Amino acid sequence: MSTTPVDAPTPDPGSPKALTAAQIAQEKEESRRAAAQARGIAPKAAQSSNGPTTAQVKPIWPPPYYFEDDLRRVRPYHWTYNTYCKERWRGRCLIEVFESEFRDRPVEYYRASMEKGDIFVNGTKVGPDYVLRNGDLVSHTLHRHEPPVTSDPIGILYEDDDMIVINKPSGVPVHPAGRYKFNSVLEIMKAERGPEFMPHPCNRLDRLTSGIMFVAKSVTAAEALGNQIKSRTVRKEYMARVVGEFPEGDIVCDQPILSISPKLGLNRVRAEGKTARTVFKRLAYYPPKDDSKANCQQEGFAGPTDEELCRLPAEAGDENNGKPWVNKRGYSIVRCLPVTGRTHQIRVHLQYLGHPIQNDPIYANQRVWGFNLGHNDADGTVCKDEDVISRLSRMGKEEVAQAVVYHDEMLDKYEKRRAEKMTGEVCDVCATPLYSDPGMHELSLWLHSLRYEDAGGAWSYKSPLPKWALPPEGMAGPTTVGGMDELVGAVKDEKPETTG
Repeated sequence: MSTTPVDAPTPDPGSPKALTAAQIAQEKEESRRAAAQARGIAPKAAQSSNGPTTAQVKPIWPPPYYFEDDLRRVRPYHWTYNTYCKERWRGRCLIEVFESEFRDRPVEYYRASMEKGDIFVNGTKVGPDYVLRNGDLVSHTLHRHEPPVTSDPIGILYEDDDMIVINKPSGVPVHPAGRYKFNSVLEIMKAERGPEFMPHPCNRLDRLTSGIMFVAKSVTAAEALGNQIKSRTVRKEYMARVVGEFPEGDIVCDQPILSISPKLGLNRVRAEGKTARTVFKRLAYYPPKDDSKANCQQEGFAGPTDEELCRLPAEAGDENNGKPWVNKRGYSIVRCLPVTGRTHQIRVHLQYLGHPIQNDPIYANQRVWGFNLGHNDADGTVCKDEDVISRLSRMGKEEVAQAVVYHDEMLDKYEKRRAEKMTGEVCDVCATPLYSDPGMHELSLWLHSLRYEDAGGAWSYKSPLPKWALPPEGMAGPTTVGGMDELVGAVKDEKPETTG
């Protein structure tokens, strides 16, 4: 479908100020005017329709970034989403589809937007009762609110005419997705290098994971590295900071992994899951400064309160009286070699071994998994899948997601805004329910992509150790990591797969 873009209010990239009543009214009027102007421009594909026509708002450049409280923020802006009718939508009313599949806003908002023409089909205002058909292009122009991300820069480890090797900050998604667009690695790089720059990511990291990524400057370069990765001749190593004293020696976890909720991105060990294998090796162990205190009760740490513990799901056979961390003193820095590439593989395997990543908001979350955090629960009898899914689906909106570990240097901010959640406030311009700033474990996960190397020795890239992997103040420990040979030696029968 060909459309003619129309101008929409472009946000000021400077720090936002409190809007006056007159400014709010003006911005609302500008939004209505942009939509009204759009409805007066008809794309050719929609000329035969009887309904009023609409068009998309003009793309924004440069992105409206500003920095505040060590966060990269984006001022709200108008944007048009486009998606073609999916097979499961065919024969269903437009309002029914939005109510069931786009639940981040109330159904009243969607109905009003359809009646105004801000939600339209094939460039035409159709109303909420329109029945979708194969080939329909559904568009939605809205006032978009992006979550903030860390203000840490994207580090450049190596660059030539074909490839950029970056050190991705934690908490920043790679691609625009969901509520993130400008606050993504690719869009930040475009903003820094100019609108003509077209990055092509060659490997993927989860939003919370930091470390090495490859960004090609051309499709040809991306395909070349992508083919090498698919041929399983590229090795990768991660670092993780986990709860308790991780065992010494080579620890190989080959438990299969099943996605129990693709929508939530939730995985766990299951016999009927896909084959998975990870090699772990402890780099260092750091006990609490006061060994009489447990992992979450060190000086400067705050463990869950009695009131919080009472709200956690009780489980039979809890020998630690609801305190699973009492036998998990201190923390360990662990090297990780994923032999296969399942989603959340390292996080799931560490959880299963009883040493989850310390600040993991999902797999070290007692409100989701219960007191034992999924340890040795391969058949799901201790914590049922439906209970885990139900608890996690509530996190981030009405409730706060609470990881099991608190660390002193982030405690004040962490306590004030532990996790991203609804504030009860709404936007003055579009009446969208607003989220609070993300908590620290929404911005950071102690899992880092440390190294990528060609198995034949043709090339190797290694990032610096993150701060959380270095020895704590007053303690001695390693500040560098050796080669991968000792990790690879534990799986001589298989080549490390590095996709996913």
